[in-house]
Amino acid sequence: MGCRLNLAEGESIRALLAGRDTIVVNSCAVTNEAVKQTRQAIRRARRERPEAELVVTGCAAQIDPASFAAMPEVDRVIGNAEKLRSEAWEAYDAILVQDIMAVRETAPHLAASFSTHARAFVEVQNGCDHRCTFCAIPFGRGNSRSVPAGAVIDRIAALAESHAEIVLTGVDLTSYGPDLPGAPTLGRLVERILTHVPKLRRLRLSSLDGVEIDDRLFALLTQEPRLQPHIHLSLQAGDDLVLKRMKRRHSRAQSVALVQRLKAARPDIAIGADLIAGFPTETEAMFANSLALIQDCDVVHPHIFPYSPRAGTPAARMPQVEPAIVKARAARLREAAAARRSRWLQSLIGSAQQILVERPGDRGHAGNFAEVRLAPAQVGDIVTVTIKAIEDGKLVA
Repeated sequence: MGCRLNLAEGESIRALLAGRDTIVVNSCAVTNEAVKQTRQAIRRARRERPEAELVVTGCAAQIDPASFAAMPEVDRVIGNAEKLRSEAWEAYDAILVQDIMAVRETAPHLAASFSTHARAFVEVQNGCDHRCTFCAIPFGRGNSRSVPAGAVIDRIAALAESHAEIVLTGVDLTSYGPDLPGAPTLGRLVERILTHVPKLRRLRLSSLDGVEIDDRLFALLTQEPRLQPHIHLSLQAGDDLVLKRMKRRHSRAQSVALVQRLKAARPDIAIGADLIAGFPTETEAMFANSLALIQDCDVVHPHIFPYSPRAGTPAARMPQVEPAIVKARAARLREAAAARRSRWLQSLIGSAQQILVERPGDRGHAGNFAEVRLAPAQVGDIVTVTIKAIEDGKLVA
């Protein structure tokens, strides 16, 4: 469930449990809906595989282990810090969850290959030191901690033998490095990866906090051809007062200026963004500023979330927006984002794009992360195609 970091860790768990009749639900806690979907997945998995061992891990399980252990479908609950350790899977505790805030290290406990994916996801950072008022994830992931560059490079060098694209993942990716000797930055890590892994053909970054994109990382994002022209920004809102109440560290103007600089330096960059609709105290005028941000920041890969109060977070104690209004605003954001995305896709017709071919071999993603349908080709290859049309919201080559 949930983020790319969970996907990467899921591959590690798959390797640890090879040959065992075990179902693992790697849960998400980013919204109440994510927790609800996790519970639905648990019940569905138990119906489909009544004899298998069923273990729940991930952020929702870390935050509220007792509630998952109480589900009759669940055999065991394992915490986020424990789930990548082989000994945890050999234990018999019904609940094996430690204090995540006491964890000080992370490591690239990743599978040697990602056999079911054309790209591989490499965890370089975990946890978060910031406390956005709406977010429960630090309580699921703990404080920020980084993987030493040498270990990252070794892992990527091995994966690059069989994967054309690597995605760097983390909970707060741009906070990489201050806890390591010499306090390296994410930009420095990317430089070292590109230098020491010449076989790596494509490198992609997961969600970035724009306020932490320094000059070194900006130069790489706009000048390095192997770093893909697709940047996903953690924007969350487009109104300054809402951003302040969210305890975000950027202003609306800073977000717009960053996107303008990025696209001026590399016009083919495609912008993705997280946006929350209906944050507590949000008025119609405040929402209008977030709605306009889709156009002002040229958002073509939107992740729209209706706000839901997470227990224990400061935002849950703020004056709430009516649920029907939250739902309607989320729909309006999605409608505006879909229109902007449609215009962007239209602009790509006639262009040449390099596509990473993915399962089942007749679809893949361009460097800008547009999904493309193409003639059957070898999974894992990068092929150059010409975009001819749009069908069902997907490009056709």
